[in-house]
Amino acid sequence: MCAECVQVTNGHLRLRAASVPWIEMRVTPFELAFLAAMVAVLVVAGVRIGRRHEAAPAVVASWTRTPGALNRDVTQATIRSTICRHGWTRTVRPPVSYTNALKLQQLTQYGLRGPPSHFQEDHLISLELGGDPVDPRNLWPEPYPRAAAVDQIEDELNRKVCDGSLSLAAAQATESALKHRSG
Repeated sequence: MCAECVQVTNGHLRLRAASVPWIEMRVTPFELAFLAAMVAVLVVAGVRIGRRHEAAPAVVASWTRTPGALNRDVTQATIRSTICRHGWTRTVRPPVSYTNALKLQQLTQYGLRGPPSHFQEDHLISLELGGDPVDPRNLWPEPYPRAAAVDQIEDELNRKVCDGSLSLAAAQATESALKHRSG
């Protein structure tokens, strides 16, 4: 609808389509406010829907660059003293200086553009599921906000491994498939 196709004067709303004469109707201030609110909702919804179509394609982990690597200290037999022990991941997490340098290198390898702050250098097999902390084959630049959503999935998989409802190997396979398929 074009701006010159809508007129409001003295409580009258006038509408016109491209080849149709003016349609005039009397509206109350309440109806006019309601109509304005509905137009605003439609405009906002249109903008949000339009943004969805413009979203960049998902970045997924590469099977060749990032196949995943496991921490040899974490096995099904050791989960109680490793990944299921509160705070254990802090003892194996690599320094930020290491992951930031690797992130810059891998952004180039993956052909990704944008500021490094838009990516998290993430473990393909997370530390909480026994992924190797420093092996570059287990790290990749995962874009935000996807990285934050995946962190919640990793936490849920860890919980299932630790409560015995899922094996460590099954959780690792699930995580790897997720990141290789959906990012």
